[in-house]
Amino acid sequence: MTGGDRPWGGFGAGRWWRETSVSAASVVAVAILFGIVWHVAVKAFGLPRILLPTPGEVAVAAWEHRGALIRGTCVTGAAASISLLAAVVTGTAISIVFSQSAMIRRAFFPYVVFLQTVPIVAIAPLLIIWSGYEFRTTVIATVIICLFPIINNVTTGLAAASKEHDELFRLYGAGRLMRLVRLQLPTAIPYLVLGMRISSGLAVVGAIVAEFFVSNGTAYEGLGVMMTGWQGLSKTDALMAALFASTLLGLALFGSVRLIAATLLRRWSRPGGVGEVVGVRK
Repeated sequence: MTGGDRPWGGFGAGRWWRETSVSAASVVAVAILFGIVWHVAVKAFGLPRILLPTPGEVAVAAWEHRGALIRGTCVTGAAASISLLAAVVTGTAISIVFSQSAMIRRAFFPYVVFLQTVPIVAIAPLLIIWSGYEFRTTVIATVIICLFPIINNVTTGLAAASKEHDELFRLYGAGRLMRLVRLQLPTAIPYLVLGMRISSGLAVVGAIVAEFFVSNGTAYEGLGVMMTGWQGLSKTDALMAALFASTLLGLALFGSVRLIAATLLRRWSRPGGVGEVVGVRK
């Protein structure tokens, strides 16, 4: 598999930094244009502050509540990061089991799909009953949201190993464990990264949604809790500041995954492919 054949492209860390710089400049330019249009629209239509504040008023509110926003971003970021890591570990382990037994995969995969189809708002009350108004409840709910993309992509990647490579491994007497470690897992890495990119956005959304429920019975300080409180107080400017903080958090988590992807791709796309990784001479 060449870099161009991989589902997430072939680029190293240097190219990643260049593309990230260009993307960041484009995002900033669009943000400035959007802010100008937003400000002009508010003033032109005479919208009240409680309905839609100007970008300047949102910035002032963000500065006034900077301490709370920083704490909330750290708490929500910790929940999202821990949940993403837990989903990667758990999802990869489940995918490995699925790859070793078609019967197990057929029997249990529908229940994995069930995790994706059931809304988190439907199971969050149950999680609170079982786990309480705690940080761990937010993590559990977020892991459930993040799990399906990981399992689905890694299971696909483990099954995507070349038949020719598999026959070569068998020819050299490689057992099931050796084929898994040296052939299937390296093949599945691009698919794992693809699943992580999807789940990185879901992790922030899941953490904030879970915090909406956790906030009802504890002094929790996540962004979701702050949004709920400021919405009740009709502080639209502070609410939008928290919204932008959650957006930046999502971008940071997604960018971290992209950096990991660039590093992993650089490692696994060197010449020689799987044969060089396992030391097999063709």
